[in-house]
Amino acid sequence: SRFETCWPALMKDSHGVIIIFNPELPSHLKEIEMWYSCFVQQQPLLDSQCLLVAHHKPGSAGDTENLSLAYPLNKLKLIHSNLEEDPEDVRMEFMKYFRSIITFINESREREEMSIIS
Repeated sequence: SRFETCWPALMKDSHGVIIIFNPELPSHLKEIEMWYSCFVQQQPLLDSQCLLVAHHKPGSAGDTENLSLAYPLNKLKLIHSNLEEDPEDVRMEFMKYFRSIITFINESREREEMSIIS
């Protein structure tokens, strides 16, 4: 990818990664493994800091229930977004994800402060 040289700058100090993909493109299913490897595993971030979003285009006959991802992607939180049908559901999932990241950051900061004190 021609943007690979920018990746280290993008990854620096990141606390979370959201990977959005089109589940109907087989090439995307291969690519998300690469994104996960580069942006989550090599950082390293916890799996809980990563959110997968399978985005279904309007009018696509996406079988949302039967998307089975292989290990290690199947350990990640996966949400299906179809903004025609259920934008509110997606919004709620995003809020939950952001809250979990903020909690994680606050807990890490507290741990750091405690280690400095002790």
